[in-house]
Amino acid sequence: MKNIIGAKQSPETAPNPADRNAGAEAGVHAAIKFITVDAESAGQRLDNFLFRHLKGVPKTHVYRIIRSGEVRINKGRVQAETRIEVGDVLRLPPVRISPRAEEGATSPAPAREFPVLLEDDAVLAIDKPAGVAVHGGSGVSFGVIEQLRTARPGAKFLELVHRLDRETSGILLVAKKRSALVALQDQFRERETGKTYLALVEGDWPANKKVLDAPLAKYLLPDGSGAGAGERRVRVVAKDHPDAMRAITLVRVLARLTLPGDATPLSLLAVTIKTGRTHQIRVHLASAGHAIAGDDKYGDFERQRTLQKLGLKRMFLHAWRLQFNHPAGGERVALQADLPPELHALMPPSALQALAQHPTPTAHD
Repeated sequence: MKNIIGAKQSPETAPNPADRNAGAEAGVHAAIKFITVDAESAGQRLDNFLFRHLKGVPKTHVYRIIRSGEVRINKGRVQAETRIEVGDVLRLPPVRISPRAEEGATSPAPAREFPVLLEDDAVLAIDKPAGVAVHGGSGVSFGVIEQLRTARPGAKFLELVHRLDRETSGILLVAKKRSALVALQDQFRERETGKTYLALVEGDWPANKKVLDAPLAKYLLPDGSGAGAGERRVRVVAKDHPDAMRAITLVRVLARLTLPGDATPLSLLAVTIKTGRTHQIRVHLASAGHAIAGDDKYGDFERQRTLQKLGLKRMFLHAWRLQFNHPAGGERVALQADLPPELHALMPPSALQALAQHPTPTAHD
């Protein structure tokens, strides 16, 4: 994306001197701008492109200036869902925002880098810690992506390729080019990636239970259901349910164990997902009668309290391995994020030995 230097303003759209004081008080994005779309921005919806370019401007106002025709592409009126293409010339009007909105918009997330598993010109793979959201929203001011952008002010493009739950640790991919984002998301959608998690679950998982193929549907907790009222949840539903989404999870038992000071049997599983539904692993395992240890949404509350006393302060779900085709060269990439210290410390030697018998995969595994 580049600005066209020296673009002239028409008399009717030139800034009104009488508005200068108001602009100083309210905060004004520069007068009319003309922007040429480059290859890295091509293919985006117009509204998404403007959200990034007009940072701090409320989304409602962005949609308003699109509907009113103040935003144009190649001199023509457009809609929010219009896809921009290479060489398109966008006209953006002056945009005012209140000092309060501007102040809030310009308050950056704290800069933070994360352990890097892989980085090149196209992709960044990090080892996300538990307790950190991948992006802001739903009561969270900022997440991994906002912190990375602050830490890397010179980066022209940083976007999440996929997502992990806030309490899930492990491999997270970030695209550094739009072309890489599109290519990687296509692989996730077409199930061309290999995603395997480590999960510690309650009870003895049946060795012969290897495939969970059960549709899932989202719902909201009803009012009056306690502190979680209105929160999103997922459940297993019948195939003919109107909101059913097919979900396939493969399970392999790596070790059976108990934690020091506790007699309750636990199973360490390698869980590979063939679909990427919200809370898929958590719901599939819980619906099979083996909730993930430490899961505060789908596990037993009293059991969570016991596990916390034993040293498990988080959900035991870790994005362990990921394979994908590199978006630039096409070669197969195999990544592994070892168990974080707080989970590694809980594992008895027998479980760690069993885990060690599954070496880091190569790109050809």
